[in-house]
Amino acid sequence: MSPQTPNRWPWPPLIMGGAVLVAFLAARLWTPPPLFPGAFTAGGLLVALALGLDLWAMLEMRRRRANILPHRAATALVTTGPFAWSRNPIYLANGLLLLGLGGLFDNAWFFVAAPVAAFATDRLAIRREERHLAALFGAAWSDYAGRVRRWLGRRMTS
Repeated sequence: MSPQTPNRWPWPPLIMGGAVLVAFLAARLWTPPPLFPGAFTAGGLLVALALGLDLWAMLEMRRRRANILPHRAATALVTTGPFAWSRNPIYLANGLLLLGLGGLFDNAWFFVAAPVAAFATDRLAIRREERHLAALFGAAWSDYAGRVRRWLGRRMTS
């Protein structure tokens, strides 16, 4: 990795796609018991929330003229909109989407796949991206990372 190339492989969307594939294949091999009543509705709400968060984050990146592709160099440090609450709102939305799909498809394997995909994304992509951002934006990145959590929530400051 250089400051110009944060991620080569694996692309986070491929991690998510792999999680979807594994959840469907696992359900074909062993069908778990049905989820709770209302899982379909809850899943639909989570999918809508995830897609809304994704769209908001992408629009904020576009507004700031920031590169959205994880394998290309960052062009701006975005700290507004959903990025004020999560350093990775798109990856957070991907995790919520997986959970929502679990409810929509009545497939508990998505609830196993989502945290595994989140862990893989964190270890294989996010940490590299954050080193990349630190190299490019220095003190501005350090200040932002000190205020905003990797996945969700603002840090308490005194």
